[in-house]
Amino acid sequence: QVQLVESGGGLVQAGGSLRLSCAASGRPSSVTIMAWFRQAPGKEREFVAAIERSGAATNYVDSVKGRFTISRDNAKNTVYLQMNSLNAEDTAVYYCAAKTGRVIETRPLSYDYWGQGTQVTVSS
Repeated sequence: QVQLVESGGGLVQAGGSLRLSCAASGRPSSVTIMAWFRQAPGKEREFVAAIERSGAATNYVDSVKGRFTISRDNAKNTVYLQMNSLNAEDTAVYYCAAKTGRVIETRPLSYDYWGQGTQVTVSS
C-alpha cells in the first residue's frame, strides 16, 4: 500500500504562483508513475501532469503547458507541481495519484493510489 499526502494549496491572485507537494509513504518504491489531477466544482476529474520514476518522461494537459512543471525527488519520495501564471480556470481541488507500470496514463481509473486533495483557489 502507498499513502499520498498533498500540501501547498491555498488562495492566490491571478498571475501568481503556487507549489504543490505530494509525499508518498508506505511502499513508495512500488509505484513508478506519479501524477496530478484536478477537479473543479461540477466537473469531472481532469489529468494535469505526470512523471515517470526517473523523471525523464513527463506529460501535461495542453492547458497548463508552459505554466506548470512537475518534478520528483525520489530520495524524499515526493512529487511537486510548480504552478505559475495561475488563472481562475486553474481553481480546483488538486489530487496526487500514483500507479505502477511504465506507461503514463491520463485516465483517473488507471491510477491505484490517491491523496485526499488540496484546494487551489485563484482570485481574478
